[in-house]
Amino acid sequence: MKYISTRGQAPELTFEEAMLTGLARDGGLYLPAEIPVMTQDEIAALAGLPYEEIAFRVMWPYVSGSFGEDEFKEIIARAYEGFGHDARAPLKQLNENHFLLELFHGPTLAFKDFAMQLIGQLFQVALNRRGDRVTIVGATSGDTGSAAIEAFRGLDAVDVFILFPHGRVSEVQRRQMTTPADSNVHALAVDGDFDDCQAALKDMFNDFEFRDGVKLAGVNSINFARVLAQIVYYFSAAVSLGAPHRKVSFTVPTGNFGDIFAGYLAKRMGLPIDRLVVATNQNDILHRCLSGEGYFKGDTIPSISPSMDIQVSSNFERALYYAYGEDGRAVAQLMDELKNGGFNVSQGAMEALRESFDSGRASEDETLETIKSTLDHSAELVCPHTAVGIKVAEEYRAADVPMITLATAHPAKFPAAVEKASDMHPPLPSRMSDLYERPERVTRIANDLGALEDHIKRHIAE
Repeated sequence: MKYISTRGQAPELTFEEAMLTGLARDGGLYLPAEIPVMTQDEIAALAGLPYEEIAFRVMWPYVSGSFGEDEFKEIIARAYEGFGHDARAPLKQLNENHFLLELFHGPTLAFKDFAMQLIGQLFQVALNRRGDRVTIVGATSGDTGSAAIEAFRGLDAVDVFILFPHGRVSEVQRRQMTTPADSNVHALAVDGDFDDCQAALKDMFNDFEFRDGVKLAGVNSINFARVLAQIVYYFSAAVSLGAPHRKVSFTVPTGNFGDIFAGYLAKRMGLPIDRLVVATNQNDILHRCLSGEGYFKGDTIPSISPSMDIQVSSNFERALYYAYGEDGRAVAQLMDELKNGGFNVSQGAMEALRESFDSGRASEDETLETIKSTLDHSAELVCPHTAVGIKVAEEYRAADVPMITLATAHPAKFPAAVEKASDMHPPLPSRMSDLYERPERVTRIANDLGALEDHIKRHIAE
């Protein structure tokens, strides 16, 4: 399998090369040159299998040629052995034809663990084979950073620097990033919002002297390996509810579009998905775009669902690539326009996007009310991001097609919002009960590319 850039000007790479490279040198995002398709019989055969076996069968066509079969199976086994639920991604029923896919049983209590634990193992194997070392820099609105640190902490082939917006993540999210004592991980609190952190990361990748000098690699969802790992739980959930013999729908609370883009790829692979619904909070650029208002940046408004407080959704570029008929030059033009505030989507591309995606939004009050009503009616305590998904999912739920809402984080990661809505304080799992007592290790830093690059260069292999 070869990988190509959404902007069409970078060389084709293998899976391993694309994974270690992250962002293409033309500024684009890597995608498989072709999307493998599973037959109905192959999908039906997934029913009842352990999650790890489903993961192998779904992902193998994407990675063959870079890893051996047994080697890849061992990588998957190590990735998920630390999860707190044997089913890895269990389904719970909320009400008639509405199900919750629990994706928060990993080490950091968020869906990002499914991808990050896998990519950590993939990096370690690939780098050891090459005898190489890399510097990973990531930007996070909360969950990616802690998942990346947990996946790479203590590994001898990697230095990890995580940029997060100072004062704009929950205390649990912050402490998960700042309390690990491993010398190869560094938490950087940036004076700005998540979009500033994400922009700085992209600028580092486009600064080729810095990029090559520190052997920069990325684990944000710009890295296709992240998206690949997320495809798996669409298959595991769907076959649990009868696929491929009946359709299912998914609602995904998302800010950076990576999680729902994984669902789009699952559908292209043959999974019978009826609707893919984008759920946004008050930072609703994706909903506005899919409603025909164009893709124009606004001010990022802090919310009780901070992991979705995003105005520039990096993975949307991948969806645009397919909506514009795989025209890399058209995508590059749109990304240039985005630098000046945004762009309108052509009529043909808009039709293609609407054929694949629906969307909705939830206000702060609606999010709080959904947390309360879900507890009252389904005895489930959910995080505010999941509540955004549940609220929007109810708008699209049909009587004849099961709706699956992705529960993206444990409620204990956002205790203030959950307690405000429900009068219940969500406790941390026992393995994290001392989180508030652990010493923190963090550097506050200006939103300045030069300052960030200088700090990283000075602290590599410290």
